[in-house]
Amino acid sequence: MDNPSPLEGIRVVEMTEALAGPYCGMMLGDLGADVIKVERPETGDQSRAWGPPFVQGESAYYLSVNRNKRSVELDIKASDDLAVLHGLLETADVFVTNNPRMSSLRRASLDPDTLAAMNERLIYAAISGYGHTGPKADRGGYDIIAQGEAGLMALTGPPDGGPSRFPTPMADISGGIYATIAILSALYARDRREGGLARGQFIDVALVDAQTSWLANIGGTWFATGERPERLGNAHPTVTPYQPIRARDKMMIIAVGNQRLWQRFCRILDIESTVMRDPKFETNAGRNVNRAELIARLEAILTKRDAADWIEAFLVAGIPAGPINFPDQTLTDEHILARGMIVELEHPLIGIVRSIALPAQFSRTGPSYRRYPPRLGEHNAEIRALAARLSAR
Repeated sequence: MDNPSPLEGIRVVEMTEALAGPYCGMMLGDLGADVIKVERPETGDQSRAWGPPFVQGESAYYLSVNRNKRSVELDIKASDDLAVLHGLLETADVFVTNNPRMSSLRRASLDPDTLAAMNERLIYAAISGYGHTGPKADRGGYDIIAQGEAGLMALTGPPDGGPSRFPTPMADISGGIYATIAILSALYARDRREGGLARGQFIDVALVDAQTSWLANIGGTWFATGERPERLGNAHPTVTPYQPIRARDKMMIIAVGNQRLWQRFCRILDIESTVMRDPKFETNAGRNVNRAELIARLEAILTKRDAADWIEAFLVAGIPAGPINFPDQTLTDEHILARGMIVELEHPLIGIVRSIALPAQFSRTGPSYRRYPPRLGEHNAEIRALAARLSAR
């Protein structure tokens, strides 16, 4: 085709389960890579059993993160199957694994040194809970462990409540995204060389590290003050008003991020001569300190009209505002649909399978959605034949 996907011609062997690794593999597949998903015989990726819901025996969880792949069942403890895997890896561009213990990978002859000796161009990406260095390196880790360990869960939830898990697996998704970024960078570093040997490298991505990166501005505040952040619920730690706030019929979001927006906001609420001139609320710092009083005064006005009316008025004035949607509202929203954020693929058992697209728009070379999430071992014969052809070269 005139504008091929950016990773066309790149082969990825993905031996991962659950979410972080499969999410990484799916993004590489969306970008055009040929992704071979290596699964345990009979049971496969553990997420195949995570349900309900199941659709024609397929887990909705598994279906959400495994498009654009081919599935092959291999028992890496069996010498014949390990030979098949090695045959694939001898010419692959990328290997992705989420085995948490390097000792297990060495026993299976799937460690970075062994594979580098077989294929110097291979990009080896290891995704695990704690990474492969440091005192906690051998620990297993799921998303919820990373959320707790990395300091975000303690700050999530209402001020008078306990710690809360973020409702989607953000450590897993972040780990998958960071692994993808690192793989793309390593491919670029490998393939831009002029002369000499273009070599691959080992990439080590930890869910705890990925989740810790979310501390960003919160960490900056702690570095500056040494003070432990408080749990603020839906309030922003340094900007007010920037939060859900109550209208007459329901809650909505307002984001008054600077002084200019604050002045516009006050004009719309007709509080220029009252709240806006109150010394307690003149500056953002003052609004932060006196947040509770300010929000109470604002809600006394905002609850006189419906959320949709206020949102329209704010948007006309250039003030960021929006509704608080449930997922079904988001996934049927005209803007989300117009942006192409819903992928539809025909599945031989299910019919149309929908999933969330890669969230990037390209002017020329972009993602392509070619393959439905494969059934367990669906491509056993063709992948084994491919491995045999590659080994015979």
